[in-house]
Amino acid sequence: MTRSSRLLVAALLLALTACSTVPSSSPTVQITQEPARAAEAVGIEPLEPQEGATPEEIVRGFIAAAASTVRRHPVARMYLTDEAAQTWSDESRITVIGADFATVTAPADESTSPAGTVAVTADRVGEVDPRGVFTVGSGLEQDFFLRLTLVEVDGEWRITDPPDGLVMAQPDFQRLYDQRAVYFVDPTLQRVVPDPRYLIEGESQPTALVERLLAGPSPALAGGVVNQLAEAGLVRAVTVAGQSVRVDLSGVDDLAQPELSVLCAQVVWTLNQLPGSPSVELLVDGEPLTLDGVPAEQSVEDWSTFDPEAAPLGAVGHFLDDGALRRTDGEPAPGPAGEGALVLFGAAISTDPRTGEPATMVGATFRGPDGVALLRGRYGGDLVEVLTAQSLSVPTVAATRNEFWTVRNRSEVVLVPAEGAPQPVSAPTLGALGTVSELQLSPDGVRAAVIVNGSQLYVGTVVRQEDAPVTLGDLRPVATSLTGITDVAWAAADRLLVLAGGEEGLAPYSLGVDGWGLTAVATAGLPAQPSRIAAAPGQQPLVSANGSVWQLSGGTWLTLVRGQQPVEGSEPFFPA
Repeated sequence: MTRSSRLLVAALLLALTACSTVPSSSPTVQITQEPARAAEAVGIEPLEPQEGATPEEIVRGFIAAAASTVRRHPVARMYLTDEAAQTWSDESRITVIGADFATVTAPADESTSPAGTVAVTADRVGEVDPRGVFTVGSGLEQDFFLRLTLVEVDGEWRITDPPDGLVMAQPDFQRLYDQRAVYFVDPTLQRVVPDPRYLIEGESQPTALVERLLAGPSPALAGGVVNQLAEAGLVRAVTVAGQSVRVDLSGVDDLAQPELSVLCAQVVWTLNQLPGSPSVELLVDGEPLTLDGVPAEQSVEDWSTFDPEAAPLGAVGHFLDDGALRRTDGEPAPGPAGEGALVLFGAAISTDPRTGEPATMVGATFRGPDGVALLRGRYGGDLVEVLTAQSLSVPTVAATRNEFWTVRNRSEVVLVPAEGAPQPVSAPTLGALGTVSELQLSPDGVRAAVIVNGSQLYVGTVVRQEDAPVTLGDLRPVATSLTGITDVAWAAADRLLVLAGGEEGLAPYSLGVDGWGLTAVATAGLPAQPSRIAAAPGQQPLVSANGSVWQLSGGTWLTLVRGQQPVEGSEPFFPA
């Protein structure tokens, strides 16, 4: 399983039908603050400085020595002067740069000292903070610049002024660090929400992973999720025995049964990513945490109701054909929308949480010279006008709430509940970014992917507070190396599919919600470049291309009915 795919774990949990018992509290022990490293070398370790190495070779060796699993990076310190080796900190952050970085030596200024200078230029892939949170780089070529000063020490060049933190080439970072998620919960307590982190491989990873969970969500996600471990502490290091993990917590004895159930789900789904998907035994101050109906060793199956990748039973793909609503399974879509009477250019469908079948829908339609309108009603029934505008983005809906979102006049984010009047969504930083062409909610409704100025992709967090408007905040770029982004869809709670410009026009790409793991998606089988894309957890992605709808299967795009002619249509999407 690849590091990217490890994040797409099946998810979790909660039948709120148990009673609980927890023992009294005991002192909490702080385990670590940084991802722990082995005391001895594990795997491939960097080389020590070679005798007679040039300044450029010393700088390159120092960067290569960042790729170490040994605590405090002793080999990297060998490339520094004694004073610099004692003061340099390797714990503040990791700057990930492209593998083809350049080093250039400037002549020493003999009038002042025998010092030399080496300039490092590279593509900045991104940075990882001490909590393991990745932030994507700007995407500009050669946008990383570092100037290092070297002096001769006993005839050998050594660096005097290394910046705190590690500078690491991308292949080394990928080799040493695992992409994991710590899980929090959406405000409706229906799904766990992944928060990607990057942790060094090794035996200390289970403890580091739980510590990241206890430390809380990343700053960008914090306002949108619930964390039942906010007051918890770790009594001792996490232990692994075979296919079982033991976690001893404190500070949770005041939680009621529903909160403890959510807590268990967060811990179990987080540790489920470890090799072999081990079961989890939870203790509170050394005594087993007991929940009725839940075994002592818990697995994600015990908390499957919180599954972040759950898909409704009726989540068959839909699309539009000449304004009429169609289904990808060949069945006709019912009602006026399916008959084509409404002449839709966009639609979204929410499902009944009890049956998984389509329940409510909205459709965007033209109003002649007066602009466009959003219609709302029961799936298969009559739709009535609830919103008008000069323009509307294609509507979107999350699985956790029966409400639809759209962007009015390319700037105003609007929430349309299944019943009641539309409500404005506060997006205080959106206006400064530009005009909005697309907005898609994540399956859990906690995040939104937004395309600005018809080319740039941002991901923001949906924040809900009592007696305050819903807010879309913390918008941050996640695909800075792509240009001409025209469409976006959520393949999973932590993974996006986009259409972006390439050498031969629009093409699909996949990337993590934080921007890591950008990869091209196959285009084999498509009759032309795709124009729209659709995705959902557990579903085969859809695109429209050359006026027809195609689905991805085994790396090849196929017609909706294998072996038959393409089905005409556009604007594919999945109910949620």
